[in-house]
Amino acid sequence: MPAADGKLKVILGYAAGVGKTFKMLGEGQQLRAAGQDVVIGYFEPHGREDTIAKSKGLETVPRRIIEYRGRPFEEMDTEAILARRPKICLVDELPHTNIPGSSRAKRWEDVLVLLSEGIEVITTMNIQHLESLNDQVRQVSGVQVRETVPDWVLKRAGEIVLVDLTPGALLNRLDRGVVYSPEKAQRAKANFFKEPTLAALREMALRQVAHEVDLRQPVESPNTQKTPAGSEHERILIHVTDSPSTAGLIRRGRRVADYLRADCFAVSVVPGPGLESLPSTQREALEHHLDFARKLHIETRILDADDPADALVGFAHTNGITQIFLAKPQRRKLARNRQFVMDVIRKARTMQVTVVADRQSPA
Repeated sequence: MPAADGKLKVILGYAAGVGKTFKMLGEGQQLRAAGQDVVIGYFEPHGREDTIAKSKGLETVPRRIIEYRGRPFEEMDTEAILARRPKICLVDELPHTNIPGSSRAKRWEDVLVLLSEGIEVITTMNIQHLESLNDQVRQVSGVQVRETVPDWVLKRAGEIVLVDLTPGALLNRLDRGVVYSPEKAQRAKANFFKEPTLAALREMALRQVAHEVDLRQPVESPNTQKTPAGSEHERILIHVTDSPSTAGLIRRGRRVADYLRADCFAVSVVPGPGLESLPSTQREALEHHLDFARKLHIETRILDADDPADALVGFAHTNGITQIFLAKPQRRKLARNRQFVMDVIRKARTMQVTVVADRQSPA
């Protein structure tokens, strides 16, 4: 009989240095003192003495050494943890990308393996690594975060704990050398560690945790907040094209669907029998965006039609779609794309059509 999935607990912050790892290790120590079988699967100390001290006495599963380009790298040894079979495993830095040659590409994928074997996991991450917030984080910080965790992984968590600290207090910790070495601290101040950026990231974290708490409330209970009014049967359609702006459109649609607890579809319309009929560059871009949608647990469809607006709205009517998300026409294809948008709006009379601008380019 297969083991029941283990419980996932995520300790969330808005920047390095707020105390996520310290909190994770503290909970591990409390569980160990209560007689629970706890191990450290991965812990990144960053040279912080107070955090290192917090790990004392906790069993640590040795890391796996992987050779890459002639250099040794250390990664969490998921197979060794499975062989050890603890009740609870502490895993730092959930969004981490594993070195090539690892069994899985991302640490969150390793965590899912542990959970599937019935091992409980307590892990850490920062809000800027949440996939659906990627565009917003770039807008407020000017930094494109490359390591992301799909939103559905966070929703897998039975519990999410926010470790909060005011931006002023965090900057004070940075200046005192508690977070990074002086040289690294100066680099950090030129990126995420600007007070307006930290304030915006903190607000994102607070809002996300409030949303996650709301999602975990039983909808049928009269004493808890229910699904937003009018959204009980919401179904969202995201129009997928080869445009680079499609990735942001998918994130936007997925996030709205999550807030409304709505079904979500990503639909592409091609003028021939499948993607094979398209030029290679266009086909590869579409495949990339459809694959990205699938990774966010969005159901995808490819429609063969000469009239994309008619096909898209026809699919929407057939599948009970209530909202359609389209990308704002780009200047280089303005006339044709504007006509497409107007046709969709005209034909989708009973649906809400949202035209989303790509803030990364002057569309």
